Amino acid sequence: RILVQVPGLQNPQRLKDIIGQTAKLTFQMVDTSVPVQDAMKNRPPPGDSVLYSQDDPPVPYLVENRVIVSGEDLSNATPTYNSQTNEPVVSFTFNSRGATRFGQATQQNVGKPFAIVLDNQVISAPVIREPILGGTGQISGNFTAESANDLAVLLRAGALPAKLTIIEERTVGPGLGQDSIHAGKVAGVIGSILVVAFMFVAYGFLGFLANVALAVHVAMIVGALSLLGATLTLPGIAGIVLTIGMAVDSNVLIYERIREERRNGRSVIQAIDTGFSKALATIVDSNVTSLIATVVLFWLGTGPVKGFAITYAIGILTTVFTAFTFTRMLVSIWLRRARPKELPRAPVTFIPPGTKIPFMGIRRWTFALSSTLSILSVVGFLTLGINYGIDFRGGSLIEVQSKQGDANLGDIRSRLSDLNIGEIQVQQFGAPNDVLIRVGTQDAGENAEQTVIDKVRGELQDQYDFRRVEVVGPTVSGELAKQGTIAMLIALAGILLYVWFRFEWQFAVGAIVATVHDVVMTIGFFVLTGLEFNQSSLAAILTI
Repeated sequence: RILVQVPGLQNPQRLKDIIGQTAKLTFQMVDTSVPVQDAMKNRPPPGDSVLYSQDDPPVPYLVENRVIVSGEDLSNATPTYNSQTNEPVVSFTFNSRGATRFGQATQQNVGKPFAIVLDNQVISAPVIREPILGGTGQISGNFTAESANDLAVLLRAGALPAKLTIIEERTVGPGLGQDSIHAGKVAGVIGSILVVAFMFVAYGFLGFLANVALAVHVAMIVGALSLLGATLTLPGIAGIVLTIGMAVDSNVLIYERIREERRNGRSVIQAIDTGFSKALATIVDSNVTSLIATVVLFWLGTGPVKGFAITYAIGILTTVFTAFTFTRMLVSIWLRRARPKELPRAPVTFIPPGTKIPFMGIRRWTFALSSTLSILSVVGFLTLGINYGIDFRGGSLIEVQSKQGDANLGDIRSRLSDLNIGEIQVQQFGAPNDVLIRVGTQDAGENAEQTVIDKVRGELQDQYDFRRVEVVGPTVSGELAKQGTIAMLIALAGILLYVWFRFEWQFAVGAIVATVHDVVMTIGFFVLTGLEFNQSSLAAILTI
């Protein structure tokens, strides 16, 4: 299997056309000893075949099966223009072996035609006027500038050993891509502002230092992604936003430890030193368990989910680094310069000192409520089911936007029903001119889903812009469902073993029970709301 990712591509169909071609190039002699019409009426002579040109109507040629040289003997191919006719052509250069073979063949066959054959079609059949010994040449035909460039790309890449079948496709149009980037930026900015405001309000000057460390944390993530050459996806942006909350959570643990030590009578310096030391183990354990789930997600995930895993893993590492190096360095500088007698006061006290909440006193009520909701979640999952996305059930998902006015759902549904492409769901998505089209899994063989997309595009492209296309074949959807289940079990087992190793088995079992409880409740939420459950949803669950 081959994964092809092309950010910024404007014409997905052209990419599929290039990938789908085998680009098998051969140079073969044309047999002029027998008229081609006689060979077509009777059987071709032994060692010959009748091939046709790309012209309209096609021109037949009687071609020897023996290959003089092939595309494997090319060292380079570039699109250019014929100096006399100014028509697009493809210039090629043979390697040493190809140049020798081609030179010998042209020396022995001066005055005879030879065929340049691409994928069993004759591109051209020029007559050898003189020996061609330079190892270079041109392929001419009815090329456009784009088709000449595509052929040159295919020849440079080499012939494929077999025909490729597209089993999964995810295309995001430029409009939706820009909207997604904008939405991700807005979410990141709003989340950062809220987090920064909370830290300052809750911890005062110490919160300000944490916010400075947070800025360094984000800069380190972006720098690491740049060094790795990673492609930033929308789930990747979500991973950055999520790690912002994690980084702040680490600082909250540290500062609350410091406050606790100060309340116990330690000096400011002692409280800060002890607070950092005691919070270290908790923060490391928390992030290691998250890292276990992230490694599993990267190992078994695909596409954008891997981008989320990479971003999240980098965020975990930078969280620990900034919390115990950069934040501590800033606090140490403040201690040396200010020599405070007391910790900075927070503008707002969310929980007054001396507050006592009898959590254990209401344990029976909370346990009963939690158990009831968990049972209802399981029952709902087994009876009502969950709204699986195409990642897990296969099919096609198409988001279109009306070019003029609001979308007509009834008209779209009627026009697509006439295409005989199986089960169709059409619903409004977001704005009145946005429509989401779901098409069920096709059972018509290889590339059936691709055929569906081509039919829908041909029917709607005049009135609608295609903002997003996702195609998942039945084979891939089954594998994704299996990998998702395995990922969940491996992550839980990894967390169990780590907690068991770090503490005792009772704590490990308790941690797993609590994690399973949270997963069940989350699935119950999906059952209740009918939200789509896809790979991104699974990735979010693995971060619990």
